[in-house]
Amino acid sequence: MAQVYGYVRVSSIDQNEERQIVELSKRNVLSKNIYIDKQSGKSFERPQYKKLVRKLKQGDLLYILSIDRLGRNYLEIQEQWRILTKEKGIDICVIDMPLLDLMGTFIADLVLQILSFVAQNERENIRKRQAQGIAVAKAKGIKFGRPEIALPENFGELVHEWEKKRLPLSEVLEVCK
Repeated sequence: MAQVYGYVRVSSIDQNEERQIVELSKRNVLSKNIYIDKQSGKSFERPQYKKLVRKLKQGDLLYILSIDRLGRNYLEIQEQWRILTKEKGIDICVIDMPLLDLMGTFIADLVLQILSFVAQNERENIRKRQAQGIAVAKAKGIKFGRPEIALPENFGELVHEWEKKRLPLSEVLEVCK
């Protein structure tokens, strides 16, 4: 018997997937049939996605909120869509694009190509904006990473003594805090 599944993806563990789950629940997707990954959409090497694909059988229905929740790589989205719809024989409902469900296969494939291109483009834009933000922050003197710890004036001597095995590493670390 055909099953109904849902796939949810957020880019990081601190992002909230609740809005996607709410949309799937409105479509009567059982919580046990919702697969959630909390990682980038740049590739399909995601544990829950892989588990879902193994579970899918011909005639099943998969809900996703939007194409960019499936992935952010144009070619890989195209390939996964082909695997799911042609090889696995499942139906996919993109909640934000109900038009895909109403179109013929040819037009739906064209729309999918456009949407997956847009998803990849957005990923690239996110990276550019992030790099720009980091550059602006650095120009303002904001430091990233751990704060530097001042080394003791005799640091060179400590290292030399440690290298000669006259001073244990634990003692060097303690002096350097």
